[in-house]
Amino acid sequence: MAGIMLKLSDKISVLLEMIKFKLTIFAMPFAFIGAFLAAQGAPSFVTFLLVILAMVGARTAAMGFNRIVDWKFDAANPRTAERAIPTGEVSLKEAWVMVITASLLFFTACFLLNPFTLTLSPLALILTFGYSLTKRFTSLCHIVLGVALAFSPLGGWVAVQGTLIGYPWFLSLGVLFWVAGFDTIYACLDADFDKQQGLYSLPARLGRSMAFRLAGLFHILAFLFFFLTGYQSDLNIWYYVGLMLTAAALLYQHLIVSPTDLSRIHASFFSMNGFISVVLFFATWLAIATS
Repeated sequence: MAGIMLKLSDKISVLLEMIKFKLTIFAMPFAFIGAFLAAQGAPSFVTFLLVILAMVGARTAAMGFNRIVDWKFDAANPRTAERAIPTGEVSLKEAWVMVITASLLFFTACFLLNPFTLTLSPLALILTFGYSLTKRFTSLCHIVLGVALAFSPLGGWVAVQGTLIGYPWFLSLGVLFWVAGFDTIYACLDADFDKQQGLYSLPARLGRSMAFRLAGLFHILAFLFFFLTGYQSDLNIWYYVGLMLTAAALLYQHLIVSPTDLSRIHASFFSMNGFISVVLFFATWLAIATS
């Protein structure tokens, strides 16, 4: 029995690493922002827990689906050839079990929240799954990913309110362009491979230099929409302090990487984007608590 449990634990660890589970931190704080704005403070413990479960379920299902549908491309790409499915550490059957289980967790959490959250849940999951497929026919796949993750704060709001009335739409627009910006930068790593394989991305279609310019524009738009979120939600100075830190982190991303030097892209992609989402959440929380 101990041996079986150890093998199961090892397999779960491989699965979590395969989907980069720790990067759930990118979207989770924005779901919290939506929930805290809706409640004008901390939501109930049960609602907070269900929001966490829904976010974990949705992201796990989406990333698992991505690894499944892209495994042949991953196997052919030197950068991703060591991922779990191409190397055989995880079978397609095991990956599908994870996707189905995570999807059930997501739908169950949405069901327990309120009827409107459940109504929106299929659309949210379809969008997150669809991102992986859009790379096959449109260079705007980064925008699609942004739209999918823009459901995070919207979902947090609906989880509390059960309606979209009063929702600060600028928040979702900010998330959309923030995600589109960093995903465009990250796609520069595979620009040459994508062109060879007939996959679509802005760097593959327009070149890295133009893609970086567009990513910069996306991040300027993200900052503007986050600023308007504070105005629309009547948040105080603490939110804008967090927003200034966010602006600095966005700028830093563009200073440490360039179209000709992507060596520090992981610091840009992982560290700074996690920092941005966490800082904006705590800034929003503090603004609400002190208003």
